[in-house]
Amino acid sequence: MTSTHAFWLAGRQATGEATFDVTSPWDGRLVGRVGVPSDAQVEEAVAAAHAVRDEFAATPAHVRAAALDHVSRRLVERTEEIARLISAENGKPLKWARGEVGRAVSVFRFAAEEARRFNGGEAQRLDTDAGGQGRLALTRRFPKGVVLGIAPFNFPLNLCAHKIAPAIAAGAPIILKPAPATPLSGLVIGELLAETDLPAGSWSVLPVANDKMPALVRDERLPVISFTGSDKVGYAIMDSVPRKHLTLELGGNGAAVVLADWASDEDLDRAATRIATFSNYQGGQSCISVQRVIADASVYDRLLPRIVAAVGAQVTGDPSDDTTDVGPLVSEDAAERVESWVDEAVAAGAELLAGGKRDGASYAPTVLAGVPAEVTISREEVFGPVLTVQKVDGEAAAFAAVNESKYGLQAGVFTHDLQTAFRAHRALEVGGVVIGDVPSYRADQMPYGGVKESGVGREGVRFAMDDYTYERVLVLTGLAL
Repeated sequence: MTSTHAFWLAGRQATGEATFDVTSPWDGRLVGRVGVPSDAQVEEAVAAAHAVRDEFAATPAHVRAAALDHVSRRLVERTEEIARLISAENGKPLKWARGEVGRAVSVFRFAAEEARRFNGGEAQRLDTDAGGQGRLALTRRFPKGVVLGIAPFNFPLNLCAHKIAPAIAAGAPIILKPAPATPLSGLVIGELLAETDLPAGSWSVLPVANDKMPALVRDERLPVISFTGSDKVGYAIMDSVPRKHLTLELGGNGAAVVLADWASDEDLDRAATRIATFSNYQGGQSCISVQRVIADASVYDRLLPRIVAAVGAQVTGDPSDDTTDVGPLVSEDAAERVESWVDEAVAAGAELLAGGKRDGASYAPTVLAGVPAEVTISREEVFGPVLTVQKVDGEAAAFAAVNESKYGLQAGVFTHDLQTAFRAHRALEVGGVVIGDVPSYRADQMPYGGVKESGVGREGVRFAMDDYTYERVLVLTGLAL
């Protein structure tokens, strides 16, 4: 018999009347059974968070920091157990799952550090004008209210951490909704938070069905929404609640630009290896995985066979095997969608250089060249282990090709030239430019987010805290400045 995983309602364990099964995308086995909150229980969680918001905002920084430090330490202690859970429910290869736990450890540690120093303000003399004589302005930041955090399946632990940790650090109650396909990792965070002294009601982890979300999104007691997922869903949320504060981390089709000065054999070997690894890590199911390679004509013919060879060297198979690089996608439906997009591109004239085969929920690491601009895979986020390679003439053409996308999350530029790096930073319409590497690099403390249809707002612990709070000015009068 499989026991039912409880969810976390206002800081305590609870079970609902219904359950749903979480199964492995690799072999279909039952990973866990999860309780589903009833409508009444969801209402209880929202009411509790709303009621405790002033108390939580006033909680001493050391209390919130201690709780965050505790979660960070406990994640370290349970790394292997949690990594295997991520791999089982998500299909992520074990080595990448361990890395995800390590990142979540850092997120909670960063949040503890920020909680101790966060005040968001400064003292400002107002006597720079005669009307302000004797006056001083003090600025502090205060939570906007309860945060509704909606997390995706592809990083089921770390992206839950990116919702919860900044909220606690800023003193904002949070209700977290993990992805239906991968709720178990988020529920583990609930286990660890329950071991702390945070006020009852300040956090809940509710595996609510997607069809229940519109009512939560519209609830006026949840003034802040942090969503990571598809652009379609994200902008539907924005359209439904235009007066709420939203952070939307949406899609991308990350480009890796290889310029003419990245030309030695060592350079091209490194670029090919990094591109192959990060077009396929997490099964390509990362918003900043490499989907497009844009190579200068002077290096294209030497780079392309290296990429094909490096992609072919990726080890596919059982995600619980330590040697596996590429596991299954999250579902067979997802793999079938990727298959249909590749088939469409090939039928339109693209050259298939590697991969192109599906086995259940698994899709072989794939390289395409000469892909027509009008096919789906050129315009949309594939969210699978597929890479397109394009030849361009010169830096200007390369940067223009990056910007042709409707997305703008991150881009990588392989160049040794500092001036080129600054030109890329100015020219590329993205939220982040990574020099000398792929667009897939993310440090969890840096600002992370996109432009155009890749979303609004920024994550990265302190930057999310800014999003969850607002400035309030205190003016002191009659001071001898």
